[in-house]
Amino acid sequence: MSTSRLALPEENGPERWSWPIIPNHYDTAVEIRPAEVLAVSELGVRNLRRLKDHDPSAASWRVIRRLLVPLEAVNAALDSPPTPHRRRAMLDVIAVLLTRCAETGRTFWGWTSQEWIHLLGRNQTEFHQHAPGWVNDEVRPYLAAHAYLLGSFNEFHRLGSFQRLTLSWRIFGRGLVSSEIARIRAVLASWGYQLGRDDDTLLPMVVCQLLLLNRSPHLEDLDTSLFDRVRREKMLAGSQRYTLHATQRAVAELGFCDPPQPITGRQSVRATGGAKTWEQWVDRWYATSTLTPGVRGAMRSALLRVGRWIAAEKPDVADPTDWTRQTCATWIAAVDRMRVGDYVQRTAGLGDRLGKPLEAATKAGQITALRTFFRDCQEWEWLPRSFDPLRSLAIPRSITALLGPDPRVIADEVWAKLLWAGLNLEAADLPQSQAGQFYPFELVRAVTLTWLFSGQRSNEIARLRVGCIRWQHDGTPITGDSQQVLARDTVCLLDVPPHKTGTAFSKPVDPILGQAVDAWQAVRPDQPKFTDRRTGERVDLLFAIRARRVSTHYINNTVIPMLCRKAGVPDADVRGNITSHRARSTIASQLYNAKEPMTLFELQAWLGHRSPQSTQYYAKITPNTLSKAYSEAGYFERNVRTIEVLVDRDAVASGAAAGGEPWQHYDLGHGYCSYTFFEQCQHRMACARCDFYTPKESTRSQLLEAKGNLQKTAVSIPLTDDEQAAIEDGQAALDRLLDRLADTPTPAGPTPRELDVPATTRLLPLVDVRQGGTGCASR
Repeated sequence: MSTSRLALPEENGPERWSWPIIPNHYDTAVEIRPAEVLAVSELGVRNLRRLKDHDPSAASWRVIRRLLVPLEAVNAALDSPPTPHRRRAMLDVIAVLLTRCAETGRTFWGWTSQEWIHLLGRNQTEFHQHAPGWVNDEVRPYLAAHAYLLGSFNEFHRLGSFQRLTLSWRIFGRGLVSSEIARIRAVLASWGYQLGRDDDTLLPMVVCQLLLLNRSPHLEDLDTSLFDRVRREKMLAGSQRYTLHATQRAVAELGFCDPPQPITGRQSVRATGGAKTWEQWVDRWYATSTLTPGVRGAMRSALLRVGRWIAAEKPDVADPTDWTRQTCATWIAAVDRMRVGDYVQRTAGLGDRLGKPLEAATKAGQITALRTFFRDCQEWEWLPRSFDPLRSLAIPRSITALLGPDPRVIADEVWAKLLWAGLNLEAADLPQSQAGQFYPFELVRAVTLTWLFSGQRSNEIARLRVGCIRWQHDGTPITGDSQQVLARDTVCLLDVPPHKTGTAFSKPVDPILGQAVDAWQAVRPDQPKFTDRRTGERVDLLFAIRARRVSTHYINNTVIPMLCRKAGVPDADVRGNITSHRARSTIASQLYNAKEPMTLFELQAWLGHRSPQSTQYYAKITPNTLSKAYSEAGYFERNVRTIEVLVDRDAVASGAAAGGEPWQHYDLGHGYCSYTFFEQCQHRMACARCDFYTPKESTRSQLLEAKGNLQKTAVSIPLTDDEQAAIEDGQAALDRLLDRLADTPTPAGPTPRELDVPATTRLLPLVDVRQGGTGCASR
């Protein structure tokens, strides 16, 4: 009996899996012979199913031998436990296939994929609708194995929920499939994937789908085109797509395919549109520029916007060599009048901003991108120097006047609540997905405290490296958990990588931040090295898991909303949304307004600024500090003082006040003045010789003080500069004041000179001038 191997090539080696040896008893004809149809009918269901009373010696078995032998060979080759109910299912598969061949008039090796799907059904219910009534649920998986081995069917993604792992075990062998899955698990587990755990069921399902589709159980045969095909034809859905991404990363790590492309990109490098000539120049510049990928991509998008404007308004300047100073002026004028949505490739996501004027920062970015483009092209001698980009494409003053750093400090009470939430963060506070927590709790807590205490930009936090925390005591390095040194004597240093405005530097931070980072490093799985987007180095990033760096948007999108929910505060205030960068300004302002504040230069070093001018934007004086300083300056009190006044209510009630009886007495400390217009008197600093003056030692003053029906109030008195100096500077200023008033009449009529009082004589000044508001009380 001749045999043929539906096999992989012989060069695969004996250690590799190969197809089962199937006896070659069928020819290429796909039509059922009439005798075979009659034989199937004569055997009947009981014989075809091999029940207890079947007749194995019936002549009809020999008639259908070319159909029967391949089916029995597949059953014999399957890796399936020989239990009675599995044996029954395997025999029923043969009966189903022979019956269906007789019904359709075609052999099973000639069936199309659609015919196999019709027989297998898209789910178990549909399978029973098309299968004979005596078929049970165990038949379908074995029927799928025959479809795979005999009918070249591998479109299992069209069968709905299906035990692909069990099917792969039966076809390829349990040991081989399990070992290949274990290789992928080991890689993913080392990166911290939950898919690497033994209790995960998602990874085996996706891997087996790939193995079945590739018709090989060996990972070495999984190439990049297979993964691309699965994505292109959408064979997997939902969480299975993310598992496919992780699987390809693991297979790529093993060296068998290319890594997957990022699921999303920061900038749309694929954006197109506008004048074709202009787009070619822009792509040439993009391929040559040494700017960081994010900045380069943003500028490319801005330059393509220029290309769309050219196509619509100035088609004659599509070639950059045709640009002149007049063209530049026309473009700047167009930008100044441009609105949101003008000359963009798509408007999805713009919402209610569509049609509104562009913000000043957006206008400046558009102009800067074009200036950079022409400057570089001229420097590289691609274009003639027909105009100066720095002058012709300068940002107009009307736009620059609206620009400038504006760090938005978070209110102290809100920031205090966010700090409390971060310090008391628990695993239950983390966002949950169907698979549980997306990131380990230690990582989230370390990221959170780094944001709350380090004062770093979000991209700098994402680029921190393993070992960035150092502990020192008196300049001597120690471990973070050392018990030999008190925590208050230990300095925790944070090593910041090269950043936006300078090179790498170290800064002191709170030890609680260092402890959180050390806790994460203790459980952090080993990760592959990543390329630092700014320096191009291959480094071990601190905040990385599952061989993927934590996004720079993670703080804004996840950490801040989580803290706001826990703290019970809104995620926005009067100055806008609470963002990652606002923490930097808040921390800087608090350090600058502390009881023992940092100096401007110390704060500059702590923030890592290249210039003190940048630090000034962050070092905001808080309203409390400013209010205290304003209060201590005594601006109001310097110009307006108060003096107690006694009002004689009896004199007012009896009408004596109308007859000239004094009723208002100003308390000068050493006596009283009964002059009604005391606040207008120029001699109120020297009252001893005035007729309106009543010394407190006199009997009248004692009677006045003893009088019961008095009302005590206070009157605000504006002081002249000379009077203020007399109060604050002492006798010398008082003498100068009296000298100038020597010939000024007093309220009683005569001048001090006429009263025969020397100008420099020490008189009794007004000594009890009190600060504060006006008020009244009954005495």
